[in-house]
Amino acid sequence: MPFYKSEGKVPKKRHTTMFNGKKLYYEELISRNGFSSIYTNVYHLNRPTQITKIGKLEPIILRDSTKKYRARHIKTSNIHSGNLDNRTNLLYNLDLTISVLKLDNSCSFFFKNGIEDELFYVQYGSGSLSTNFGDLSFKPGDYIIIPRGIIFKFIISESIKLLSVQSKDPIETPNKYKNNQGQLLEHSPYCERDIRVPKLNDPIDEKGDFLIKVKTNKGFQTFHYATHPFDLVGWDGYYFPWILSIHDFEPIVGSIHQPPPVHQTFQSKNFVICSFVPRPFDFHPNSIPAPYPHSNLDSDEVIYYSKGDFMSRKGIDTESITLHPMGIPHGPQPGKYQSSVGKKHTDELAVMIDTFKSLNIAYQSSELDDPSYPLSWIN
Repeated sequence: MPFYKSEGKVPKKRHTTMFNGKKLYYEELISRNGFSSIYTNVYHLNRPTQITKIGKLEPIILRDSTKKYRARHIKTSNIHSGNLDNRTNLLYNLDLTISVLKLDNSCSFFFKNGIEDELFYVQYGSGSLSTNFGDLSFKPGDYIIIPRGIIFKFIISESIKLLSVQSKDPIETPNKYKNNQGQLLEHSPYCERDIRVPKLNDPIDEKGDFLIKVKTNKGFQTFHYATHPFDLVGWDGYYFPWILSIHDFEPIVGSIHQPPPVHQTFQSKNFVICSFVPRPFDFHPNSIPAPYPHSNLDSDEVIYYSKGDFMSRKGIDTESITLHPMGIPHGPQPGKYQSSVGKKHTDELAVMIDTFKSLNIAYQSSELDDPSYPLSWIN
């Protein structure tokens, strides 16, 4: 997230001494694109490089189960509990993996994604995202953004359900909402005041056996460290985890139906994420609030139905995911187009992911898929 933040103790100048009594603190640079993009300097009590043991490498298996090119309705409300290295993977391509995850207990290990940025949407439950940068409490409707390389675990107050997006490229605020200096513009549907950043805790100076699972291109690699990873006394820079609530997204409305780009919330290189929130409907006297039938010729459309009354759909449960692949027309189901006329507002929460490359259907989707959904537009 491109704004400056400083927490705890940092020296006056980078790469200079800072002491704890007679002991020197250890500086670590965390940066993107080598040394050519955003970065943060962090300051440790102990060397952050003390690996005592390298465990096994667990391969990541993503197997395409596509047998027919069609629209899909994937029901995720009853998935089993998992962990950060054991998510229910549903859809994927070379740019991202879309999964769902249910956590009943706090994480027993530390996790670091070394190859992807993480986005979690909190469907239900509460707790704290505990990171080496500090803690962030979360609640339903929160988008949790964790850039790659951040060490974290979930501390659970009550069972949580998460929509997960793991992205090969950074997940950012959209360029169209920012000025040349990176500040969110006045007409942006959210601003920096809405963004929550971690508050650094007191450093943990513990020696022992600390397990960190790291996602790599080859799989999940287990490392054992000699000191606790949350030993930071301070950090400053532009690179850190952050949270934005879907409830702080201010909808953009018009006299006639507005296209999906007005709902855009995040961007990445080859996909966008949009938020559908409660809002007034179009106010032209002859407007049709329901979305018009359309063909997305250059993107696959994925919608996660979080909560409320989904005006253009029937037979869609909370926590369902629909996939409308590129090139196939889709739109309101029978009766929904006509019945929307005259309605004044919608009360819905949904997350949409539009990908600019076709998605593969992960094998775990098969048992969750409704095979009759592609025929649901027949009167």
